[in-house]
Amino acid sequence: MAESSIDILAETDLFNLVRTVESDGETTYHLELGNVTVHFFREEWETFVKTISELGEHATTG
Repeated sequence: MAESSIDILAETDLFNLVRTVESDGETTYHLELGNVTVHFFREEWETFVKTISELGEHATTG
């Protein structure tokens, strides 16, 4: 039985983003924000990233 693959995609003092690929090929993203961890399957992650990108277009500075 193959083991899962774990990749740290981003890491700061405030959050961590980890991608895991399970032995069955399923990719999962884990966004750790302090005491909260949000788990996304690949399709959910892609939608989340698209939504955050769209929010960035509407962000204002100052």
